[in-house]
Amino acid sequence: MNATAAAPAEARDYQSDRAFLGHPRGLGYLSFAEAWERFSYYGMVTLLALYGAKHLFQPAHIGNIWGFAPFRTFLEGMYGPLSPLTMGGAIAGLYGGIVYLTPIAGGVIADRWIGRTRAVTTGAVLMAMGHFFMAFDQTFLIALACLLIGTGFFKGNIAAQVGDLYAPGDLRRADAFQIFMLGIQIAVIVSPIVCGFLGQKIAWHFGFGAAGVGMLIGLIVYLSGRKWLPPEPRPVEGGIVEPRPGLAPGEGTRILVLALLVPVLAFTAVGNQEIFAAYELWGDANYQLSFFGWTMPVTFLISLDAIVSTITMAGSVAFWRWWATRWTEPNEITKLTIGTFIAALGPLALAIASVQEAATGQKVSLAWGLAFHILNDIGFANIFPVGLALYSRASPKAIGSTMMAVYYINLFLAGLIVSKLATYLNVLSGFQFWGLHFVLVAGAGVVLLIFRSLAGRLLAPTVDPEVEAGTAVEAA
Repeated sequence: MNATAAAPAEARDYQSDRAFLGHPRGLGYLSFAEAWERFSYYGMVTLLALYGAKHLFQPAHIGNIWGFAPFRTFLEGMYGPLSPLTMGGAIAGLYGGIVYLTPIAGGVIADRWIGRTRAVTTGAVLMAMGHFFMAFDQTFLIALACLLIGTGFFKGNIAAQVGDLYAPGDLRRADAFQIFMLGIQIAVIVSPIVCGFLGQKIAWHFGFGAAGVGMLIGLIVYLSGRKWLPPEPRPVEGGIVEPRPGLAPGEGTRILVLALLVPVLAFTAVGNQEIFAAYELWGDANYQLSFFGWTMPVTFLISLDAIVSTITMAGSVAFWRWWATRWTEPNEITKLTIGTFIAALGPLALAIASVQEAATGQKVSLAWGLAFHILNDIGFANIFPVGLALYSRASPKAIGSTMMAVYYINLFLAGLIVSKLATYLNVLSGFQFWGLHFVLVAGAGVVLLIFRSLAGRLLAPTVDPEVEAGTAVEAA
């Protein structure tokens, strides 16, 4: 479809399309493209901390990295002296945070100058380059830069195109995002098994190379379905323009409240974000991973988490649908609060397991790990997607895309927090390390309770109850 030809009739045609599971064809292409992008991303983050701690940051290799000396000085200026172990965890946590900050710039550039299609394409190419640069010690920092910038172009813009497939008030949007997230969940299950096995059992660079191939497949899928995607706004001299409404009276206060909520949400995500930072390093040293003479790669725990997360996400949707048939379904702030207190129990389980390990001298059973993942994922199922639904609904339409990017800042901040926490991995006992995570997450739950009392009314739904019911389904 010509990016400059956005006729209203064409918009109505693709918005009424039901060729893909009752949805527009474009949803299928976007979902498969995003699934492959997530395959590449989770393949990368599954290996990053382990690769750094066990290989790249060891004395024989760390001197090969171009420009690493000033970068290390910067890191140790923030965190203090770092060993290969803590440096691996800190960089993984930092990367996992910054990756949620760059979409703000990517969204602005797409909205004002290049459009979403070019932004997504540029992002995919940069990410593929980044994965392949990971094959060489020397280009490690270049690889990280390509991946961070590429994700900034790709992530927010492809998600925005999902929403654009539907007319205002089309309740299929809720199911659309569930389908979109299902593709992500499948990718997260498969990626750590494939990339983790190749990286840990064969060679690190094979794992990163598989992630790069996945990204290229995602790009091909996206471009092949371009004619089924929403048309771009018409280009004008100096950029592109998309008509937007102005701010209504009182919406400035709502923006302020949503902005103040971001750092609170960051602490709710600490236990979940640690999975891609210090958790693998701790698990590799403390879990019982040997079975019948075979040692399971610790990266498989990421796939376990994805399987549990898929089940708990579906279970959360079913539970709130059942609840709504009998009682009034709680609003997003209430769900966020409930989810946070449940998520706090995840690191508490590991803290208790660490006490048992210290008392018996036996490594931690994976049953404790399963308990951690179940509790964390039940909580997170009522935190992350519910937060997306809240910001999507409550944000002023004039700056809706920008506010969605603002929401992702909470994961950036969470990445900074877990990056710092990772530096305590070989300083604190297991009980102290995971107990600190419990305190931070539970403390955020207490703050949300206070926030709900003081400012919850400002974010309360004001639309028709039937429409809001569809939004609540999307949130779950």
